[in-house]
Parts: sequence; C-alpha cells; structure tokens
Amino acid sequence: MKKITIFALVLSVLAMPVLAGGQSDEEKTVKIGISKIVEHPALNAIEQGIQDELAALGYADAEYDLQNAAGDMNTASQIAAMFKMEKVDVAVGIATPTAIALATGIKDQPVVFSAVTDPVGAGLVDNLEEGKNNVTGISDMTPVQMQIGIIADLGNVKSIGHIYSSGEPNAVKLAEYAEEGCRDRGIEFVAATVANSSEVMQAAASIANKVDAIYLSTDNTVFSALGSVVEVATKAGIPVFTADTTSAVDSGVLGAYGFDYYKLGRATGKLVARILEGEDPASIPTQFMTEASDLDLVLNLDVAEALGLSIPDALVKDATTVVKDGKVQ
Repeated sequence: MKKITIFALVLSVLAMPVLAGGQSDEEKTVKIGISKIVEHPALNAIEQGIQDELAALGYADAEYDLQNAAGDMNTASQIAAMFKMEKVDVAVGIATPTAIALATGIKDQPVVFSAVTDPVGAGLVDNLEEGKNNVTGISDMTPVQMQIGIIADLGNVKSIGHIYSSGEPNAVKLAEYAEEGCRDRGIEFVAATVANSSEVMQAAASIANKVDAIYLSTDNTVFSALGSVVEVATKAGIPVFTADTTSAVDSGVLGAYGFDYYKLGRATGKLVARILEGEDPASIPTQFMTEASDLDLVLNLDVAEALGLSIPDALVKDATTVVKDGKVQ
C-alpha cells in the first residue's frame, strides 16, 4: 500500500511541470483592471477594444474587473485602491480623471492611461518621450483646428458655441485650441462651462440663441449629457458638431470628425500586451493615433435637412460615414 502511494506521488510530481508549462504558454491568464470615468459610447468602445485586442493577441482567457467611476473622483480613488489590493497585472484608466486616480494610488503595478489628451499637463508623465515610473499610455489629442475648419466650411458660421467642463484638464486644453481655431478664422468663440453633467442643458440654453453652431470636444462630462445639448440646439435651429465619431450616427448631431474610439481601444490593448510581455512602462513613450485611417468624418444628412442646411458636396465626398434617409451609407 505504501509503495503504491509513493509511486502515485512521484508520478504526480513529475507531471506537474508539464501541466503548468502547457497552461502558461497557451492560456496567458492575467487580470486586467479597467476604470472609466463615466458611461458613454466612446469610452465603452475603448473598453471593448482593449478586450478584443488582448483576445486577438492570445489573452482570450484574461480576467477583467470593469469599473465605472460615474463621474466621481472619490469613487475613482476607491477603484484604484481596489485594483491595488487585487494586484491586477495592469490597471487601465480611461480618461484623465480615472488615469490620475490610478497613477496616484498605484505605484508598484503597471498603469496605462487611454484617451488622455494632455498627459504631461495632467502630470501622468513628465514628457511624451518616455513613461513615468510605472505609468505610460495613449493620448487622444484630436485635430481641433481641422474640426473648427469643417464647421466653418458649412458656410455662414460667424460664431461657434462651446460647452466644456472647467474641472477636466482635457476639456480645458481643448477649449483653448478651439478658441484659437475660431480666432484664426475670424469666428466668434462663445464658451459655457459646467461643473457636472446636470449643468449641461442649462449651459447649452445659455448660448444656443447667440451662436450659429455648437462644437463639442471629447469632454466626458458634456458627452454624458449629449442628448440635452442636441435637444436645446434643435429647438434653436442650430447644428451640433463633435469630436466624437462614436456617438455621431444616431445621436442627432450634424456630424463629427475624430478618432474611432474602438480603434483607440485596440491600440491601448496592444500597449497593455507589450507590458504583459515584459516591457517596462517607464521606457515606453506616450502613443498617438497618427495614421490617416485612424480619423473618420461622419455626416448626418437627415439632421442637415431637418435644420434646413445644405452640406457642401466636397464635404460629403470626404465623409467616411454618411447617414441619409435613416440609413448609414
């Protein structure tokens, strides 16, 4: 009896390295914590893109802890503390506030930021050429000058209204660029600031009758109340143009020019995989979406018709996505 037991034990010990090695090579089981500041289509698309890219790269069995801070920084800090306690392999912060919360609360695990417009200004990194300790990531700096130019190309636009969150560094920086873009084209820039999403409708109402169009950047606080902006603008008979193509098809906006945020998520997933494979975040510079194929122009001709606007043919020709008669073309 004793000989049989020892023999079985020896067999099990001999088998262990083989089984363990096979599991490591094939499954690449890891735990990823993803924290986003609010729930809206662009940030959801990034979240999905990260998971799809990691699955494509061999991490199909990765475990995810998906968290939403619901616009609250205290909650974002609590999420960071939870990721630290769980010892996630990589913590991903989608948007500036959540990225800052992760970088502040986690010092001994990799932190990747995504959709952060100005990572240096936010203090996440010291420069764009390298990461900072355990932190690196991807910027979503959008072509603001080109976006303002497209609105100007609509014709008879002498003033542009802009609603942004005064407490979100991304939004403040983009507002500065938008004002500069308007100034360069001799267009009046009319700004309205908000502290949270509940103030967005009132801010839209305060400028709707003073401007020829409303421009929205990738401001998470404002985008979480996009419907209220569209509602106010539609009643005033003016178009809304945004930097977020993800929510442009069926939200009632006239158009959008910017990144496909799902692609940004896939790029973030690639970066996470590099770190999982052993690269040091401190050695990885901030990534940017620089390919022409990364940018999309979405135009909704149904919205244009409802507002009595005629979109220049050249602009329609340049669009990657056109909505007409309720269909995406």
